[in-house]
Amino acid sequence: MTDDLHVSATLSLGDGDAELAAVLDAGLDEYNFAATGTSKKDQSQFSVKVADTDGVILGGLTAWTWAGLCGISMLWVREDSRKDGWGRKILAAAEEEARRRGCDRVCVSSFTFQAPEFYQKHGYVETGRTLGIPGGAEDVHMIKTLG
Repeated sequence: MTDDLHVSATLSLGDGDAELAAVLDAGLDEYNFAATGTSKKDQSQFSVKVADTDGVILGGLTAWTWAGLCGISMLWVREDSRKDGWGRKILAAAEEEARRRGCDRVCVSSFTFQAPEFYQKHGYVETGRTLGIPGGAEDVHMIKTLG
């Protein structure tokens, strides 16, 4: 007896694939929404940007929100602007925006050679680590409850 559900398929490897990424995002969203009782309307993204008077970017942050949780994707400040308090100001603006969007917690990860101490100084608590980062580093996972 033949399995009518069997599909002939090929497996391929390649570099970045925007079409594949879109299909995976949609498939995972569908699965995750069903598992969590959330929907697309519970998700959003935002950014915080700092630029000088000439429009040159000094730093910024990208983040996502999902049903009360905010995740910081990237935070970076240009080296010559790091002593001006921009990291703190950017983080505070992001936390305020997360609150405005109904979030009560923020998560982030930072390699040990980046800035885990910066986040911890601002109330983030370590929840775990991923070992084996190149150069003997670790990825420090943290969360903060917003008050």
